[in-house]
Amino acid sequence: MKEVRIARYTPDKAKEWDMFVEESRNGTFLHRRDYMDYHADRFTDHSLLFYRDEELAAILPAHIKGELFCSHNGLTYGGLLLKKDITTEEVLAMFSMTLRHIAEETDATTFIYKPTPHIYHSYPCEEDLYALFRNNARLTERKVSSAIRLNMPLPISGRRRLTEAMRKRLHIVEDGDLAAFWSILEERLQDKYGVSPVHSIEEIRILKSRFPENIILTYVTDEAGNILGGTLLFVTGNVVHMQYSTTTEEGRRVSALDYLYEHLINERFADKEYFDFGISVEEGGLYLNSGLIAYKERLGGRAVVYDTYAIDLKTPV
Repeated sequence: MKEVRIARYTPDKAKEWDMFVEESRNGTFLHRRDYMDYHADRFTDHSLLFYRDEELAAILPAHIKGELFCSHNGLTYGGLLLKKDITTEEVLAMFSMTLRHIAEETDATTFIYKPTPHIYHSYPCEEDLYALFRNNARLTERKVSSAIRLNMPLPISGRRRLTEAMRKRLHIVEDGDLAAFWSILEERLQDKYGVSPVHSIEEIRILKSRFPENIILTYVTDEAGNILGGTLLFVTGNVVHMQYSTTTEEGRRVSALDYLYEHLINERFADKEYFDFGISVEEGGLYLNSGLIAYKERLGGRAVVYDTYAIDLKTPV
């Protein structure tokens, strides 16, 4: 096994970092520095790079939060991003190096780790799950999402069949009025759940300007141009992820979202591998929103989990 050394990320390594994300087996645009750093003021970055004979072989998006070393609370998923030829033994060594680094260079007592779900892998990449097992990691959260395999979707059940006349009155718009969509989204989330979107509209505008091909707004309007319902999508190499979705009362009456999903799944993104509707749980997975997941499952979605693990560092590594 070749010698591996570990180094802290510094801003001068941003280009090298981003190039590696693009070439890795399990990186997405969420791991690029322009995405990670949009909220850099909220996190004390402690990302790591692993060099094998001076060649970058793996990276770990990470930050420090008190006694926690996290990968990464500002991202939906994090964990080690790996070069295509990295082996299981090398990943085990990287985990050991990481745990020693945390113990020797920080005051953290717990390593929080969120692996990238398998649907985002461009090639099998679960060496880190084995390393977690070998290091006595505890599963602390399991969030259930619902995804469709786009080349073999399940039949949609319980969907209202729109008449041809109704279809002619509906129009699909891509990358239209973000402010109008966001207003409907905020009102819906407040009315139904008493919460706000994770991102502010200003943050989404910044991210969309940086990743215009990856962050796509789609919505349905009536003949007068009124928004009836829509989604904000995060598009990666393999996956279309529904980051936000909302509808109006009129949109629910005419099944605007069903009409939109049919278009997105069967036409707009038919060349992708997965359409991920997002999680349907709260409290880290302890509460299942049965109505929400039932709707996604009627559309053909089936379970993909987003896990979080913890490794106790109080005992010597």
